Amino acid sequence: MINFNGTIQDNNTVLNSNNRGFAYGDALFETIKTSYGKLLFWEDHYFRLMASMRILRMEIPMHFNMEFLETEIKNTLEANHLTDASARIKLTIFRNEGGLYLPETNNISFLIDAKPLKDDFYIISDDDYEVDLFKDFYISPSLLSTLKTNNKVLNVVGSIYAKENNLQNCLTLNTNKNVVEALNGNVFVVKGNTIKTAPLTDGCLKGIMRKQLIEVIKAIPEYELIEASISAFELQKADEIFISNTITGIQPVSKYRKKTFTNNVSKSLIQKLNVKMRLN
Repeated sequence: MINFNGTIQDNNTVLNSNNRGFAYGDALFETIKTSYGKLLFWEDHYFRLMASMRILRMEIPMHFNMEFLETEIKNTLEANHLTDASARIKLTIFRNEGGLYLPETNNISFLIDAKPLKDDFYIISDDDYEVDLFKDFYISPSLLSTLKTNNKVLNVVGSIYAKENNLQNCLTLNTNKNVVEALNGNVFVVKGNTIKTAPLTDGCLKGIMRKQLIEVIKAIPEYELIEASISAFELQKADEIFISNTITGIQPVSKYRKKTFTNNVSKSLIQKLNVKMRLN
């Protein structure tokens, strides 16, 4: 069951060929982890969504406050019997039908979908996780590239490339040939006591988990967090590389080309992240 504009209904009765999210990618989405009905890092998700809607010149309804959307998400969890479990929520906002590239209205609709998750807390997997660079297409750094929009064709093609080459993920590059992010999350590179992640100006997603980890790392005296461009040459010199997103938390990279990595920093950070999650 899905929630379409506040109505719980079957998921086969909503979209048509005139939907602007489908026709033009004129849509935003938030992927949110919930734990027993609690929305994790909800305030950060909400304010990112509101800022993104303003950037795309979508009309924000007066009633679209945190409490309203939180209630609608919880109604969706209840309809799918997921209030006593962990779940993945996808909240999609799209401009209403009408027009071609130029919309006839800036009014919006919303769609909420819920899927069960196996793990209640963030855990570190010791499974092999090999990555390589995806160099077929490049991210053009801009404010738009930092938004979580429906324009994800690079991520789709990159995911197919990864599967064809027996990789678990790929790292993307921007037009300046700097490492920007993974196909499904932000990237952190560890060398000694320095942890580096790409700045938003390089075109990476303004990730919610990226924000949480930056806060966690900055509170640890023995580590230095740097937001700076990452060259591909740095990857093979790194002690550790990990990927962050809202659902997984932290995913350590075990291999990049011929270089293998430890996951000691990842294991240390995941414990602190779970504490932050409980306190959220």
